[in-house]
Order: sequence, then structure tokens, then C-alpha cells
Amino acid sequence: MTAVPKHDSSRARKSKADESTEHRHVAIMDTTLRDGEQTPNVSYTPAEKLQLARMLLIDVEVDRIEMASTRVSAGELEAAQTITKWARKERLIQRVEMLGYTDGKKSVDWICGAGGKVLNLLTKGSERHCLEQLGLSPEEHRAKISETIRYARRKRLTVNVYLEDWSSGVRDSFDYVFAMVQALRELRVARVYLADTLGTFSPGDVQRYVGLMTATWPAVDFEYHGHNDYGLATANCLAAIQAGARGVHTSVNGMGERAGNTSLAEVVAALHDHSEARTAIREDRLTALASMVETFSGKELAANTPIVGRDVYTQTAGIHADGDAKGDLYATRLAPIRFGGARRYALGKLSGKASLDHNLEAMGIALPDVDRDLVLARIVELGDKKHIVTPDDLPYLIADVLKTPEDQLVKIERYRVDVASGEAPQAQVSLAYKGIIEKAEASGDGGYDAFMNALKKAAKALSIEVPILADYRVRIPPGGRTGALVETTITWRIEEQAPSGKTSGRPSARRKAGETFSTLGVDSDQLAAAIIATEKMLNAVVTRRSGTKSKRAAPARRRASDARPRSGG
Repeated sequence: MTAVPKHDSSRARKSKADESTEHRHVAIMDTTLRDGEQTPNVSYTPAEKLQLARMLLIDVEVDRIEMASTRVSAGELEAAQTITKWARKERLIQRVEMLGYTDGKKSVDWICGAGGKVLNLLTKGSERHCLEQLGLSPEEHRAKISETIRYARRKRLTVNVYLEDWSSGVRDSFDYVFAMVQALRELRVARVYLADTLGTFSPGDVQRYVGLMTATWPAVDFEYHGHNDYGLATANCLAAIQAGARGVHTSVNGMGERAGNTSLAEVVAALHDHSEARTAIREDRLTALASMVETFSGKELAANTPIVGRDVYTQTAGIHADGDAKGDLYATRLAPIRFGGARRYALGKLSGKASLDHNLEAMGIALPDVDRDLVLARIVELGDKKHIVTPDDLPYLIADVLKTPEDQLVKIERYRVDVASGEAPQAQVSLAYKGIIEKAEASGDGGYDAFMNALKKAAKALSIEVPILADYRVRIPPGGRTGALVETTITWRIEEQAPSGKTSGRPSARRKAGETFSTLGVDSDQLAAAIIATEKMLNAVVTRRSGTKSKRAAPARRRASDARPRSGG
């Protein structure tokens, strides 16, 4: 087999990967831009293909990429010309491959016109495909292969050969495969690609049949091309390498037909951690590459995707966060920083103090134990309601909890707000104070206005003065999630002059007319957040009237308040 020239400067990491003699280098050929583009409803623009080619070859340092199929469209030709022009300037042109067919001169001329230097020739690796799809005898097919390869050589192209449906062929018609490989050896192709086109093999099958190929032709550069129909693509690649294959084919995020191709990130991590083989891949760039392909393809990456999914480095159970805090007890070789990610600790009903502490520490917030416990209780309460709590929500929750009276004298027991087109909003409220529950209903110009009108009726019956709403502001964390927590801050203004005098032996704490104060509510529903803030207002009013004080220590309150991050409005 002929050797393929390699770009010297970009292979620096190969020597690092091969520091130890027991580690053999495994080539990674990534086909995101060719086979991966066969994912349903995916099509990259020439500019997107160029950007991905740059990331794959220079940033991530895959050995080679496959980036086009010949004679597909004018857009495919434009993309190929754009990439080959760039690759020639970067001295990477021998690492850019294109798929062609046994069509004599047509595919070869297309590649030459696109500026390419490497042809990946698609041939039939099973006798059934040869006879039934092409309608050719094996001898006729081999003659066409020879014709195409000899013409490609005259055009100075390097030729690799795909054995399409090889997995069926090697199992059902090995004589056919034997004759094919013997012919390819005589034609001196660079590499032979063993394709499990329909993804039917198990790791045991791969070990057996790739082993048969490498034992029969030890001098041939065989590479394994797998598909993920049984979810076994990564395991099959490991088996292929153990059986002597010198390279494997991947695509970013496992893009490809049906269940997709072998995932680049999964294969690299598995090879490095579960075999003696090494690749030249920069692992710390894999997450960024996965995100780029996700954006360009429009195919959202599952949150639990191994290695590069957004949830795979998130600890949800509090016991895991506690173990990490006490000595990285739940850490593995799959460290997030290794792949360009970061460890996160989820906030929800399964969270413990350690999960909250990790997030507080990351945000530079220090809470006294009593306040931290209150915040944790609120997180668990929201989790039970199936509300998602993110670190972005945390400042809002802290502000909400720390401004909640410990002794809740007034409680909105129940409310209902009905809003419909063409009808005035209606609200019903049940308000509890000193063991008495007062119910009222009213209409209004909006849902919250109707609620306030009903609330004022119930509050008046309980002799609670409701101040005037002076300002109403809503904020949500960045990111635009429809299920994000909402922070509602309402400013209230005292309507009447408060009389002087003493209450319970202390000077009256009532506010003066015209004075304002604010309350805050947090919930995933905007109206519910406003009602929480309103309930706090009622408690502030009756607390001031009776002169009671919160049981929470003032110094602790000041420390927690000072620690709260300040967010923009």
C-alpha cells in the first residue's frame, strides 16, 4: 500500500500520543461533512463546511476528513472548492477526502475540478449488492474498479476504497471479498475501508471478521466504518482496533443516516481509556466542536449524550455533591475539564446542602447556615412542583427567601384567577389572619388587578390596610427559558398618615404616609410570583402594626444581604 503524505506541523501531537512504545497510533477519519450530512433534514452551506473543516483538522486535529460526494450538486462542488483552496494554503490537502464512484472518468474529473487530491472509491463489498444493485458479475465490477483507479492514478490522486456492505459480504461470501481485496492489493490502493453499512455487527462479529481481514492481509491498511443501529458503534470500533484495524471512521455527535455513525467524542474517550491505542485528537476541543455541529445542523444534542451532553457532568443527588466536596469521591477519568466542559451541581428536590454549597461557592456567595437552610427548603419545594431550578435562578431565590417573614401572620390560603378573551378577568381569594378566613371575589382590568380587588375586600374585612401599588417590575434569568423562574418586585406606598403612640410597650413601627417599601416574589409563573410578593406585603403591614420582629438574627440578615449578587434590571 502507498503511504499518504501528512501535514508536519499539525501532527505534533502524534508524537506525544506515541510517547510510550506500547501505544500504537489509531487514525481517525471523520466523515461529518459527507456521511454525517446524510442525516435527515441536514445540509451545510459552503461557509459552514469550511468552518467545520477548520475545526476538525486544525483545532481538534483529526487525521483526515471526508467532505463531499462527487456529482451531487453545484453547492457540493462549491463547498469542495472552498475547502480545497483553504487546505492547499494550509498544506492539508492530502488530509481532505471525497467519495467517488466506479464511473470511469466522471468522479475522478469531478474531484480534480474541485481541487481535491484523494478519492474514496465506493465499491461493493458483498456479492449480493454487486449482482442485485449493480447488475454486474464480480469480474465486471472489478474491471470497472480497475478502470477508475488507473485513471485516478494518471490524474495523481491518492485512492482509498470503501467495501460497501462488507459486513454482509465477509460473513456470507468471503470468496467474493477475498478476490476483491486481492485485486485492490495489485492496484496499490492506500487504504481499504471495511463498512458495516447497515450497522448489523456486534463487537464479537467485528472482532472475528476484522481479525480475519488483518490476519489474511497483514500489510493492508484496513479501517473500520461503523453505524449505530444497535447502539454498538463505539464498542464495535474498540473491537476493530483490538482486531488490528489501523483506523476508524467517526462523525461529530454521531450524525448520519438512520441511527447515525460512530460518535467522534465517544470513540476517542473509549480508545484512550479502554485500550492501549492512542489518537492525535485534542480532547479539550470536543465539546466546542459538538456545539458547533449542533448549531449548524439544527439537530439538538441530547442532554445525556456521553462526553459532550450538557447534563453528563451534572450531579443531581446531594450525596454525590457531598462526596465530591469530601475528596472527589464520584470523580472518574471522564473529567469535564478534559473535554472542555465543567462540573455542575443540579438544584432540585434531590439536592442537598453540598449541591447548594457548590453553586454558592461558584457565585462567590457566603450564607449563614440558617439562611442557607431556608434557601435549600425553597429549592426542594420548587422541585416537588416540577419547577427547574438553575444556578441562574439562585440569586432570585436567595433574595426571595431572605425577605420572607419567618412568622407568617397573614396567609393567602387559596386564589383563583380566570382570564378569557372578550370577558373581564375574575378572581377569588381566601385570606387567613388570626385564625379567621375571609373570602372575596372581584373583577378587574387584568388578572392581577382582579386579584388585588378581591384581596382588598378580604383584607378590609380583617382590618388590614392595603397600601397603594407604586411600581411593579419583573425579571427572568438570562437564557429565555419559558419555564424559567420569574422574579417580581412590587413597590408599595403607604396611603394614610400613621398615628403616633406606643404598641405593646414599644414605639409604633408603622410607616408614614407617602413612604414606600418593596416586596419580592419568585416562581416559575409570573402571576404566582406577584401573589407571593403581595402576601409578603400583607405580612409586612401587620408586622409593623403589631411591632413584632423577625426571629432571624440581624447580623446574619446583613451578611446574607451583602453577599447577594447584584443583577441588572
